[in-house]
Amino acid sequence: MRGGFPARNSPAMSISAHGAKICGLSTPETVKAAFDGGAAFLGFVFFDKSPRNVAPEVAARLIEPVRARGVRTVAVTVDPDDALIDRLMATMRPDLIQVHGKETPSRVREITARAGVGVIKAFSVSSPADVDQAAAFDGVAEHLMFDAKPVEGSVLPGGTGARFDWGLLTGRRFSRPHFLAGGLDPWNVGEAIKTSGTPLVDVSSGVERGPGLKDPALITAFLDAVKRAQD
Repeated sequence: MRGGFPARNSPAMSISAHGAKICGLSTPETVKAAFDGGAAFLGFVFFDKSPRNVAPEVAARLIEPVRARGVRTVAVTVDPDDALIDRLMATMRPDLIQVHGKETPSRVREITARAGVGVIKAFSVSSPADVDQAAAFDGVAEHLMFDAKPVEGSVLPGGTGARFDWGLLTGRRFSRPHFLAGGLDPWNVGEAIKTSGTPLVDVSSGVERGPGLKDPALITAFLDAVKRAQD
């Protein structure tokens, strides 16, 4: 054991084809709940308008007990510049960088090359056309993520609790496992997985008791629900 977390036996890469990402973690208790519950990915937000925003140095301390223990860490960003990428890689050293802004395929390639890690490219979805735009990034990003389009006027590109029609992803296939996000919680994630056929799911506000306040019990319940749906 290290830092109170038992080691997992499976390597990180073996769990990247299915499972769940708990996003917006900010405390040791919630990181532990996500790890103990079997999350495949742990997400930390670096966007100052988000109630889940943390400093890279804080994220580095939070993930130290779980690093290389069968879970992949994700730095969640919005249109990150090179300075932020460099700071993240020098401090947190994430396994993946998630981009949730207006990044182009060219920019995703640049980030991948600069950071030396894979990229998760997120898309805001409300129609089939929004899903179609992902084709340009298929094979460029390590994973694609389909999130609900935020309500007009929102300063956040995700993590708002909004959801979209899960059926828009039914039958969709990509070169790498893709994520479903937006409005998921312990009570609807099973239905979301079965309806969409999506191999990976992402949750943030759906396991919170208030904006940015993750609840360990809800994290556990969410991960249990994912396991049941994917068995």
